[in-house]
Amino acid sequence: MILDVLKVCANSVYKNTKDVIGTFEGQQKFNVGAGGDISTKIDLIAEKSVFDTLKKNNFLPDVLGEECGLIKGNNPGLIVMDGIDGTTNANCGLPFYCCSLAYSSDRELQSVTDAVVFNLLSGDIYYASKGNGSFVNEKRLDLTKKTGKSTKDMVVGLNISGLPENLFISISKLISSVNHIRHLGANALEMCYFAQGSIDAYLDFRNKIRAIDMAACYLIAKEAGGFILDEMGNDLNCDLSTDSKMSFIAVSNYETYDWISSLIKKQ
Repeated sequence: MILDVLKVCANSVYKNTKDVIGTFEGQQKFNVGAGGDISTKIDLIAEKSVFDTLKKNNFLPDVLGEECGLIKGNNPGLIVMDGIDGTTNANCGLPFYCCSLAYSSDRELQSVTDAVVFNLLSGDIYYASKGNGSFVNEKRLDLTKKTGKSTKDMVVGLNISGLPENLFISISKLISSVNHIRHLGANALEMCYFAQGSIDAYLDFRNKIRAIDMAACYLIAKEAGGFILDEMGNDLNCDLSTDSKMSFIAVSNYETYDWISSLIKKQ
């Protein structure tokens, strides 16, 4: 079962990086990876752990990774891999980072059928298979049972890293309308916190988030009952490639989407 292989891969990443993360050795910098960021040693260890595990399980589809780019395989489908999502956090000693793995039958985000996000601090594992729901460890995630809050009391995740000044102005009304804005530094894990109801909405308007960062957490949030929308309010989709970047809004209902959109459009 593909999901089981992804879980074994994530556990391998955890075992092989846990004693290196936060060390001088782990922070060593190498070349620029396919995703455009500098690769550090922990990134490379994580990717090697995934490849070694796939080979051991005799499962070798194409692999798309943030460091390695696209590696052709022998089996159908595509694995989308972010061995360490939140590398900056990991290297700085900020305890919020994860391993993100997804399998897609095609080359589009909406074609992802299996996903795992492994919290590399707590050991919590989030996972989903298309049509079979989302889980953290063995507990089912269900945003449809989420009780409503006043908009003022919502916890809203908002990625503002490198946000251009004109976009900051356009979301200023949203920021001032909410008491609790959060930016934690690992997209896949933040989306899983959204899927479990800890974050009420999660947004990134920078058109910078990569398909590699979204592949696994997208399915987990969708299977939990969330709505992952683009800037026009359509279901989010994109090519699964190192070049694909996007903006998105993740909400548990369309009322929240309409409220957020109304604040942004007034600017």
